[in-house]
Amino acid sequence: MGLFDRLFGKKKKEENQEELQAQLQAEEIAKEISETEKSGEAVQVIENVEEEPKDGEPEIKVEQSEGDIPTVRVEDIIEKSDIEEETAPQETEKVDVSQPVEEDIAVEEEPTVEESVVEEENIEEPAIEEVVPVKTEKEVEEKYEKSLKKTSRSFGDRLNALMANFRGVDEEFFEDVEEALILSDVGYELSLEIAEELREEVRLKNPRKRQDVKNVIIEKLADTLDDNGLNHSLNLQDDGLSVFIFVGVNGVGKTTTIGKLANRYRLEGKKVLLAAADTFRAGATDQLVEWGRRSQVPVVVGREGGDPASVVFDAVKKAKDEDYDVLLIDTAGRLQNKDHLMKELEKIIRIIKRELPDAPHETLLAVDATTGQNATQQAKQFSEVAPLTGIILTKLDGSAKGGIVFAIENTLKIPVKLVGLGEGLDDLEDFSPENFVVGVFSSLI
Repeated sequence: MGLFDRLFGKKKKEENQEELQAQLQAEEIAKEISETEKSGEAVQVIENVEEEPKDGEPEIKVEQSEGDIPTVRVEDIIEKSDIEEETAPQETEKVDVSQPVEEDIAVEEEPTVEESVVEEENIEEPAIEEVVPVKTEKEVEEKYEKSLKKTSRSFGDRLNALMANFRGVDEEFFEDVEEALILSDVGYELSLEIAEELREEVRLKNPRKRQDVKNVIIEKLADTLDDNGLNHSLNLQDDGLSVFIFVGVNGVGKTTTIGKLANRYRLEGKKVLLAAADTFRAGATDQLVEWGRRSQVPVVVGREGGDPASVVFDAVKKAKDEDYDVLLIDTAGRLQNKDHLMKELEKIIRIIKRELPDAPHETLLAVDATTGQNATQQAKQFSEVAPLTGIILTKLDGSAKGGIVFAIENTLKIPVKLVGLGEGLDDLEDFSPENFVVGVFSSLI
């Protein structure tokens, strides 16, 4: 079963179950209302029967009818004014009985006071800031859907335009499919591949409805993220120091991502250290120091224009000597001079391996999702410079070009591991193919 069937097959089943449950609940409510009305009539009659006749008042007798509810027979007719005079004192008695109710309310207020005291004590404890904000799966899914609205709308507009001109499955239609997918930043090679698979699917199933054809296209796209065999999890070591290197051109959000990831690991109870190895860009070190301050994590810095490898050497030594759990290294991203950048990264990796033979455990490239196919080109160029283990897709919440996820993973065979879904410290999420597919396509199914 492919990713499409696992996600949207379950969704349809859940929708049918919800409709059935709602129908059953409606029937139960209607039944309860009917029984309550009958019960109310019975109680009213019984209350009238239990009243003892007063002097001068005609006697009321109760006779049992064939049903469960007793019937009342009044032998003599009395005037309405006499009934009102006799029942007036009873209303006064009901008001007098209100004292016990006030006592019950006073007792119920006591737990509320105790709870507020506990909350104030928790607030006063300094450890309250260190509590990890736990997100439920539903909250993360909703965050994906909110952040992917622009991408979903872009896909929807192109597929709807494609289906609006749909008159039948012919060669011209397949060419239109290729064009629509390429314009959605899926990538040229994958667009051709999906169009070819669609030809075969149409030959076997012969779909005639527009929605059926649209679903086949979405299914083919979704299943590519499930069939590529890529590992989307970060290689965080269970025991010992984890070393991550971050690369990327200026302005893509690389340093911001490092700060957010450092904050996450610190909140999880890990000891985190940052290394400012981008010594050539003006302000790069200051920016990382500021993120270190926000995430309450120390930063190893060197002199401006100095050797980045020396900064990494000091950071690795400090991390080992002081038993840090995670070391995050910010590096330069000057693609204008590939040869120099490659030599610099090779030297950094060589120094790391001298101290930790199995490190670095991740070499992550940050790319800006709003740049579309330019991000794919950057990933291709950096993969020629360094052995990339994963992609960080930043600014996905502000982009309509989320289709590059398909292009990067299927063309370059590099997994997307982290996505930026906002500007807050906790808006960096692990990449989930399931949540991504639901966020982009659920409104189109």
